[in-house]
Amino acid sequence: MIDPKTFDDLAKRFTDALPPSFRQFQTEMEKNFHAALQATFAKLELVTREEFEVQQGVLARTRAKLEELEKQVADLEAKIGGGKRRSKSAEKPAEPEGDNG
Repeated sequence: MIDPKTFDDLAKRFTDALPPSFRQFQTEMEKNFHAALQATFAKLELVTREEFEVQQGVLARTRAKLEELEKQVADLEAKIGGGKRRSKSAEKPAEPEGDNG
């Protein structure tokens, strides 16, 4: 998930902003802020940079494969249909107008 050092840094910033009279509670406050930040970030269901980059690579390979397959389909259609291709608008079904639920 997220680097624990980030939580520690954020918690430290919060506690450093407290007035000097509250310094005696610094350790307890750091723990509380740390726990609250972890809980908040856990609810966000964030991914790590590494996971994001892996998925980005998967998407790039998928797009390349899709383009390759589209070209193959177009070549086959050209061979079979004597060069006739469907337009992109013909591939998509018409959307209903004024869909009010």
